[in-house]
Amino acid sequence: VQLQASGGGLVQAGGSLRLSCVASGSISSINVRGWYRQAPGKQRELVATITSGGTTNYADSVKGRFTITRDNAKNTVYLQMNSLKPEDTAVYYCNAIDGYVRWGQGTQVTVSS
Repeated sequence: VQLQASGGGLVQAGGSLRLSCVASGSISSINVRGWYRQAPGKQRELVATITSGGTTNYADSVKGRFTITRDNAKNTVYLQMNSLKPEDTAVYYCNAIDGYVRWGQGTQVTVSS
């Protein structure tokens, strides 16, 4: 499984961004897909996940602001990020679990105050 993330950028506080993560390869065995982030000097942390059945899970810090969705026809998972805050600044990574944990390359999100 290969993952390609895109959609990061620079945005002012209160703004929105949408991240995308396209999967390729043996995608039929993927059970869970998600987004994680890592801010400078901090550990990588969960942002949101979505199962093959559509069950979602969010970090408390993003509940009500971020939404994870998936388009199975496009093998793509999205992270819609609204009401962005400076503390959301991080490198965002998408992942997929198919018995192994697969990671895509990161995409930088910078929120200015």
